[in-house]
Amino acid sequence: METSMYLCKESCCLGPHELYFKKLSKRKDQVMEKNGNNRKLRVCVATCNRADYSKLAPIMFGIKTEPEFFELDVVVLGSHLIDDYGNTYRMIEQDDFDINTRLHTIVRGEDEAAMVESVGLALVKLPDVLNRLKPDIMIVHGDRFDALALATSAALMNIRILHIEGGEVSGTIDDSIRHAITKLAHYHVCCTRSAEQHLISMCEDHDRILLAGCPSYDKLLSAKNKDYMSIIRMWLGDDVKCKDYIVALQHPVTTDIKHSIKMFELTLDALISFNKRTLVLFPNIDAGSKEMVRVMRKKGIEHHPNFRAVKHVPFDQFIQLVAHAGCMIGNSSCGVREVGAFGTPVINLGTRQIGRETGENVLHVRDADTQDKILQALNLQFGKQYPCSKIYGDGNAVPRILKFLKSIDLQEPLQKKFCFPPVKENISQDIDHILETLSALAVDLGGTNLRVAIVSMKGEIVKKYTQFNPKTYEERINLILQMCVEAAAEAVKLNCRILGVGISTGGRVNPQEGIVLHSTKLIQEWNSVDLRTPLSDTLHLPVWVDNDGNCAAMAERKFGQGKGLENFVTLITGTGIGGGIIHQHELIHGSSFCAAELGHLVVSLDGPDCSCGSHGCIEAYASGMALQREAKKLHDEDLLLVEGMSVPKDEAVSALHLIQAAKLGNAKAQSILRTAGTALGLGVVNILHTMNPSLVILSGVLASHYIHIVKDVIRQQALSSVQDVDVVVSDLVDPALLGAASMVLDYTTRRIH
Repeated sequence: METSMYLCKESCCLGPHELYFKKLSKRKDQVMEKNGNNRKLRVCVATCNRADYSKLAPIMFGIKTEPEFFELDVVVLGSHLIDDYGNTYRMIEQDDFDINTRLHTIVRGEDEAAMVESVGLALVKLPDVLNRLKPDIMIVHGDRFDALALATSAALMNIRILHIEGGEVSGTIDDSIRHAITKLAHYHVCCTRSAEQHLISMCEDHDRILLAGCPSYDKLLSAKNKDYMSIIRMWLGDDVKCKDYIVALQHPVTTDIKHSIKMFELTLDALISFNKRTLVLFPNIDAGSKEMVRVMRKKGIEHHPNFRAVKHVPFDQFIQLVAHAGCMIGNSSCGVREVGAFGTPVINLGTRQIGRETGENVLHVRDADTQDKILQALNLQFGKQYPCSKIYGDGNAVPRILKFLKSIDLQEPLQKKFCFPPVKENISQDIDHILETLSALAVDLGGTNLRVAIVSMKGEIVKKYTQFNPKTYEERINLILQMCVEAAAEAVKLNCRILGVGISTGGRVNPQEGIVLHSTKLIQEWNSVDLRTPLSDTLHLPVWVDNDGNCAAMAERKFGQGKGLENFVTLITGTGIGGGIIHQHELIHGSSFCAAELGHLVVSLDGPDCSCGSHGCIEAYASGMALQREAKKLHDEDLLLVEGMSVPKDEAVSALHLIQAAKLGNAKAQSILRTAGTALGLGVVNILHTMNPSLVILSGVLASHYIHIVKDVIRQQALSSVQDVDVVVSDLVDPALLGAASMVLDYTTRRIH
């Protein structure tokens, strides 16, 4: 990643990162954790540039807070020590780290030959340093040419290597360097599921891979600065408003320097035309950077009233700048990785990051060969706000990495072992030598209750929370946020990693925007409600929202009897009647998100009134509300109760009393149930004739009472060509919660293939 360095601090105070990680430090036993060692682990952290320090610093602070377990040596080399790139080693000193060694390893020239010569110079100087420090393990980050020199030296000197961010794919020469370091490294800390799978596919030892997330996210997700406007004004001017400026960070692509310089020129022209205040950071030290700086100066960017050109920004301030920007543009990995944590729009230019996983906030302009293309992208992205993404971390990477370091057994043979195919799945090393359960937070908004559950990838409900659904919007949204925050905190204790939030709610929903357009009468004050934004902003997780009938269908597709089927229909029989349609493996929403309102299929022209305003709908006959209405009529006429039945005075008559009376032989109750079942059966016949699915699944509390009547109606009324279609009762206990979870888990599965 190419971001800027950490904020300076007064020498007499603790740095912000150190304060943060002090909170993680707890009282520990005097005995070293079981790792085969009887002494402190000597860890050498080598940092080469402003980018890798933003990832390594959180780990360094974590190591520093546990002196009973670790000794820390810091080696600084590369562009840290060059004035043109800001002498960023000072940031390390101001973060109160003792720099054991400074190595001047950069050969100036900023071309391909200079990069090779710099690697050679580092290889000449590093052996003396490593012989003197004698570390047990060296931590190396990323994919820079300096890091390759570090890994090569350590490997040849029999020093164990922990590689941060291996397994990722970006799309340039960095991939080759990153994978080369992976083959030299003994231990691996990766940030995403895809990266973990890539490492496994590269034959790395499963037991030496930790899926931890990106260390920088520990800082990003805890960053709260109410005075962010003062930071914005300091770097961009007093007249700049939040979300009304651009951050630009573009680097040369070493495999096509001429094209990357031309693209940078087009980017600057587009930014000048776009006429918004822009903070431009100088490029890194790769081949071609000198030419890019010449382009900036040729266009007068350093003196243009709309531009502020800087060599680096302290990291604490940089994250506030990108968090409140109207857009970020360029080809920095920061844009596709870290900025997603804030939902800030990003325009990624060219091929430099094209292979990386991204949130929906990133718009790729692969062939940025005209100014108009870049301008169009700016018009599309500027000022938008996307859901916050946690693809690259959940804020708990450093504690995992420290536990991983403590588990390293120095008595084990140094020689690497490779695990050649066949490759096992999902068995990477995690915090306590067990895999965290990939899970979703599922929310079910019913007419009576509000439920939140932690649901695993296999459909197991790990833990469920239930509260009465408040009557007002404000109370309801606050309760949802409170329950989700508590569940997310509990998930950490249960060793569950939450991938996102899925919400099932009654009414018509726009799932693309995460908005409840209008709800049923059972849920009051629930029209035009944006559910995605407050949950995403609070939890820093992606959020999906859909209608409860659609969620039931998705639950059947992933966990139930619809699994593997191309076409099927789910009908929910509960307080109301709803449903969902799966066609060619996909859920059908319709042009106005009104598909599968199956409860409002009309089965009689002169039937009873329905809550939708029409009459003769299935819901007017077969819903729990309809049965309750008929039960009350019988009760008022003293025709409901039979021998063996009673209804306490303080208990309302319900559909369950009607069903109980029918089971005990009440002929009128039996007749009402037959009529309701027949209405439902006619609706199913219409579905069979319209959709021709391969399966119909009846779900909900009333499904088992209707199934036989529905099958009878199909035999009597349906065309012979569809009479063989099976109708079954769902075997899922909580289809709404499972369906809400499936939105999260299906998306995650697709993302990581």
